[in-house]
Amino acid sequence: MACYGAGVVCLVLILCSAVPSLAKDYTVGESSGWAMGTDYSTWTSGKTFTVGDSLAFNYASGHTVDQVSESDYSTCTVGNAIKTDSSGATTFPLKTAGTYYFICGVSGHCGSGMKLKLTVAAAAGGATPTTPTGTPSPTTTTTSPTTPTTTTTTTPRTYTDSSSSGTLSLL
Repeated sequence: MACYGAGVVCLVLILCSAVPSLAKDYTVGESSGWAMGTDYSTWTSGKTFTVGDSLAFNYASGHTVDQVSESDYSTCTVGNAIKTDSSGATTFPLKTAGTYYFICGVSGHCGSGMKLKLTVAAAAGGATPTTPTGTPSPTTTTTSPTTPTTTTTTTPRTYTDSSSSGTLSLL
């Protein structure tokens, strides 16, 4: 019996290590980077940003990445940044769900379109307990000798990641 338990533990560890990371790293503006002349609303369209993802801003000297409030984003107000960086390579982790606003803090750049607004969704899934093997096993609960036995079967949920050809099973 101990051998069976060790085998199940090994199987669970193997399956957990085989599940790919769901977080994505996005390069803002792709090959154009964080620069004048890039339409960032077009860049964000079709993308789903999720908690755990990160943004990589790559830019030349003479630019900044400022995380700002919605009001400062709308009016291109500089000087009140929540966070700011001018290193040329800024990575911003998306840690919470909500709307994020970024502008270039150099005078005139935001007004010329160097600004980014994106919405981050909560991470999908969560800790949903499922059977670690591919075959669901029934769970039996008996409340008293005169009460009928209740059987509940848990089936693993499988999701397809549209960004790749793989299938993901939540364990």
